[in-house]
Amino acid sequence: NGGAADEITLRENQQAWQHLRLAPRVLQRLQGGHTRVPLLGRTLAHPILIAPMAYQRLAHPHGELATALAAAALGAGLVLSTQASTALEEVARLVRGEVDRGPLWFQLYLQPDRAFTRELVQRAEAAGYEALVLTVDAPVSGVRDRERRAGFVLPPGIFAVNLQGLRPPPANPLQPGQSALFDDLLMHAPSWDDIAWLRSLTRLPVLLKGITHPADAQLALEHGAAGVIVSNHGGRTLDTVPPTAELLPAVVQTVGGALPVLVDGGIRR
Repeated sequence: NGGAADEITLRENQQAWQHLRLAPRVLQRLQGGHTRVPLLGRTLAHPILIAPMAYQRLAHPHGELATALAAAALGAGLVLSTQASTALEEVARLVRGEVDRGPLWFQLYLQPDRAFTRELVQRAEAAGYEALVLTVDAPVSGVRDRERRAGFVLPPGIFAVNLQGLRPPPANPLQPGQSALFDDLLMHAPSWDDIAWLRSLTRLPVLLKGITHPADAQLALEHGAAGVIVSNHGGRTLDTVPPTAELLPAVVQTVGGALPVLVDGGIRR
């Protein structure tokens, strides 16, 4: 339930959608109406996908498997988290044969070990995932004060199974005057140059998740992204970023229909 810092963005994400008002018209002919939408070569029954969420077995023993089945039954797409508590191959085997399911995508964090990232991408492609969703707005974790105060740790048996075997990057001794953030942690943060590298590894379309600024949407277009997802990480990375409902229009206007624009954060019904 918690967000970063004072949780302002976390709260405003929901409030912004609730503040939008409908302007209905009446007495219109509605025969043939539908909610179908084209997306990356497929036609979705409705424009709804399940956003990536880590460690779902915290909530229920069936975790990501249950979420995947529910999404498939309702024709919704599923974006599986890199930090899922169930192997990506198990999830894909369970639902990829479902005729009426929505898209099956894999959310990716670029790891400091690029060979490991390459292997993870190859696993997702071999398992039948249809797109990669690269999270670009969380080079480091947010300052999640509520989690820290609660002393939260993962219970035994629940971990990021898809990251098994990943070794931490070697320690980088800091010189006097250097920053533990900018000269150590962020040395491994992805950049725009890494988008071309990622695209060279796979035949899958790559969407960028965490776009909030129109200038970054334009850069995503120039770097060959297959789509962008307007997201502030649910308010869990950088607090006081505006809510996604307010950020969405400028991004849509910038890309001008040249690529799909999706949005998450605060959507509850």
